[in-house]
Amino acid sequence: MDKTYNPTQSAPVIRLMVLETDKPHPDTYSERGSFGRILHNHFARAGRAHHPPLGVETDQVFVVSEQGGRIPTVEDFNRFHGLLITGSVYDAHGNNQWILELLELLKTLWIKRPDFHFLGVCFGHQLLARLLGSSIKPAPSQDWELGHCRITLTPVGQHLFRTSDEHVYLHQMHQDQVVSPPTAGSAGPDMLSSDTEVACWGRSEHTPVQGLYIANRLFTTQAHLAFDEDMVKRQIQIRVDSGGIQDLEHADRAAETAHLEHDGVEVAKAILRSFVYDDDE
Repeated sequence: MDKTYNPTQSAPVIRLMVLETDKPHPDTYSERGSFGRILHNHFARAGRAHHPPLGVETDQVFVVSEQGGRIPTVEDFNRFHGLLITGSVYDAHGNNQWILELLELLKTLWIKRPDFHFLGVCFGHQLLARLLGSSIKPAPSQDWELGHCRITLTPVGQHLFRTSDEHVYLHQMHQDQVVSPPTAGSAGPDMLSSDTEVACWGRSEHTPVQGLYIANRLFTTQAHLAFDEDMVKRQIQIRVDSGGIQDLEHADRAAETAHLEHDGVEVAKAILRSFVYDDDE
C-alpha cells in the first residue's frame, strides 16, 4: 500500500486501487517503479494542490494473467473509493482471457457499487468505454497519435479543469480510439440509465473522444497524465521495436516533443475534485 498523507490528520484521504495492465520500460521501472507507483506519486502531487490538501492511498494489482498477474475479486475493492486502469500495449477491443475477466469484474463492480469511481488512462479509457457499450477501433487514418498533443476542450472540459482556455496539452501514445461516447442502453439497462449523461470533455484532430465524464462516477482520459520526457521516448521505442509503430519519422518527431510541459497535474486535480470538491476558485 502506497500512502501519501497531508499534515492535517483530519483531512480526507482518497483510496484508489490501480489496475496495472502493462509494465513500464525496465529503465523507467528502476527509476520510478511500476505504472501504479508512478500514478500514485502523480496523484499525491495533485492532492497537495487540493484546497484543503487531500491524502492519497493506492494499492496496485498487475492484472495481465498471461504475464503472471491476477484479476482481483470484488471483495478486494471494499476499502477503496475507486479504481484506475492504466495504459497498455494490449488492445482494449481484444478478447484476451484476462481482458474478458477484467470486463466481467468491472461490470459487477459497476452494478454493485453505485458509489464507486471508475478512472481510466489510455487503454483504461478505452476499456471503460467498451464496458459501457462504446466501440473501440483503430483510427480511420491508421496512424498514431504520439507525443505532446493539443486537446480542444468542450464546455464540460473547461468546467472540469476550471479554465477559460480552449486547449490543454498532454502526451499521447495510441492508435485505437473510442468511436463515440456510450449511450443509455448501449451496454444493457443495468449499466446506464436513460437519464445518465455521459459527456466528452475533449477532442483532437486524430481522436474525437479524448475523455469521458459521468458526475461522481466516471473520469477517463485517452492521453497520459504522468509521463515525463524519458518515459515518452522509452514507450515510443518499445512500440517501434515491437513493430507497432512503423512510421519511424512520425516516431522521431513525437520523441522530439517529449520535453514539452503538459497539463497532467491539472487533469489529476480535476479527477480528485470528482471525489472531494475543493474551494480553489
